[in-house]
Amino acid sequence: MTSPPRTNASWQSEIASFIDQRRQAKLDKLADDDPRRAEVLEQHEPAVWLADAARRVAQIQAVTHSLKPIHPEARGTNLYVEPSTLPTLAELGSHALGAHFAGDVVGNAAALDVYKLLKLEVNGRSLLAALLAQEADAVAALHADPAQAQALRDAFVSLTQPRAEGPGSHTLAKQLYWLTGDDACDDAAYTLLAPLYATSLAHAVHAQVQEDRFGEANKAARQARRERKAHDGVFHDYPGLAVQNMGGTKPQNISQLNSERRGMNYLLSSLPPQWQISAVRLPVHAPSVFDRLFIGRPEVRRTLRALRKFLESEPEPNLATRQRREALVDTLLDELVAMAAELQQQLPPGWSCDDERFEDLDDAQKLWLDPLRAERLEEAAFASRWLYMDWPAAIGQAFGNWLNDQLRGQLPMGDVEAREWKKVLLTDEDGFKQQLRELRDKLGAPHYISSRKTHAELEALREENP
Repeated sequence: MTSPPRTNASWQSEIASFIDQRRQAKLDKLADDDPRRAEVLEQHEPAVWLADAARRVAQIQAVTHSLKPIHPEARGTNLYVEPSTLPTLAELGSHALGAHFAGDVVGNAAALDVYKLLKLEVNGRSLLAALLAQEADAVAALHADPAQAQALRDAFVSLTQPRAEGPGSHTLAKQLYWLTGDDACDDAAYTLLAPLYATSLAHAVHAQVQEDRFGEANKAARQARRERKAHDGVFHDYPGLAVQNMGGTKPQNISQLNSERRGMNYLLSSLPPQWQISAVRLPVHAPSVFDRLFIGRPEVRRTLRALRKFLESEPEPNLATRQRREALVDTLLDELVAMAAELQQQLPPGWSCDDERFEDLDDAQKLWLDPLRAERLEEAAFASRWLYMDWPAAIGQAFGNWLNDQLRGQLPMGDVEAREWKKVLLTDEDGFKQQLRELRDKLGAPHYISSRKTHAELEALREENP
């Protein structure tokens, strides 16, 4: 069903209703016997009020691109360019607004009522747009005399034209010399650009961001996200969003649309991406975490250098030497437990089997570093091996062999030393053993599992402690 055509009567009734509302607002402030009532009634006769509005329209200018937001004291050219007349670009710009946009107005705030008149709509089309298009019914609604009506029309639409004879900038405005030629040393190869604020586009962006942040749909999506519930809608978020307030306590001094936003203008983040190195390094295509992942930790490398240097100095075999050596080895154990905790807590259960990059990793180290994989229903075999608890000894053996390899050179390192390093790890009460106890609690495993128990006995224990 199509909308009915606009008629002269429709525009006349809209204009008359607008003027009547303004007249009544002033009369309500006066007493019934106030002599000024007659003056108000006379001033608000449609012909009189429209003539006065046509005179005052010179005090304001309709704009889509404004200079005031650049600096409130700047004087220069403002532009009114309908977005539909702009070239279409791949980048976001005012052209994207098309025919549906909010025009802005700058100038004397006391004359803004004239712009409100021109924003009146009939069947979705504003009076200003109709007058710009020279629509006969809109022009005729201004005055019964065609010549007078045309004069009023010309006065009203003049607010879309620049107020100066030619484009001009100001010392407080932004200016930019843009190279348009081939020789950067030739002054004539530059064009002076004076960027303006795309006020209509900024108003549309503000409306969209407001709806995305505070609309009912996004409130429901945010609530579902907070409660970790499924939701059919879309959740909108603007990270790094900033707000620029223009005009201070008098946002109307900047523009009409700025006043409607109470001076609020959103600035979207335009920072380049900041790459963050993953906090957890992974044992990718490695048979052991010791040879690549563990030795890659800065504190491990520093401690190894200190331990090697200390042992190569051939210290006296006394209590001070033993305490110094134990302190350095304890640092390595702390780093080992910390590395294991990072992998256990920050990676999803089953990471060691869900990614082909970890196929080469030793099975005992998978049991150690991916313990919650045992809770997955399809990992009964893995859980059985974990409960058998022979893998901690394999971890101790691997640590002992690795430390021996790091200390070899000027130092004679053999099986005796490897067994010592293994023992130190497996008896580390506040580190490695404590970590194992916490894992047993988490997985509901017995706190003591004898290495002589059979797999069948271990399965029975597991059924008793699901």
